[in-house]
Amino acid sequence: MNQSETTGATHISDTEVITRILHGEKNLYAVIVRRYNQRLYRVGMSILNDDAEVEDSMQVAYIRAYENLEKFAFRSGFSTWITRILINECLLRLKKKGKTIMMNDDNMEYELQHWHAGDTHTPVTRVLQSELKAILEDAISRLPEIYRTVFVMREIEDMNVAETQECLEITEANVKVRLNRAKAMLRDSLAGYYQKEEILHFHLSRCDRMVQAVMRQIG
Repeated sequence: MNQSETTGATHISDTEVITRILHGEKNLYAVIVRRYNQRLYRVGMSILNDDAEVEDSMQVAYIRAYENLEKFAFRSGFSTWITRILINECLLRLKKKGKTIMMNDDNMEYELQHWHAGDTHTPVTRVLQSELKAILEDAISRLPEIYRTVFVMREIEDMNVAETQECLEITEANVKVRLNRAKAMLRDSLAGYYQKEEILHFHLSRCDRMVQAVMRQIG
């Protein structure tokens, strides 16, 4: 299913799309892939900070979600469910590399101090040296993972506190604390400059490629 064929299905709810897929219209899974490419890319980048790794993780997440659609059972929002699958895949990849993300708030002060210690360029210097979008993406990418992921989910993807909490399996208080600290680290001087729609954008050509790759795998 190409983009023009899915355009007419964009108004269909996740529930209806999934129900129809389960009844044999598996070509509609392309709608799901297009619908969640941007979110999964942004969340994946917030964890892995590696473009190629994130695309691979997205494909794995889509295939696993498709293979387990019958188990989904609509007990929670599909967006939360597939985001959680993506997060688990990203965390698994970090673990294989010997890296971890603290899912509790132990040692957060150390992470905060470590981030500032590595910050050799001020936001003002970066504004003068390069395009603002690149500055912002760089600033976001350098946040410690536990803050970066919450910032991307809440501020760029507009996920609410409850959904963020469920996806990351942390408390509501932790979501709020991490978001506040992420904002503090990004500095007040950047606050009025970014347009979240332009940050970590998963462009149309890449979206098409992801859809084609996933649909090939599900046959």
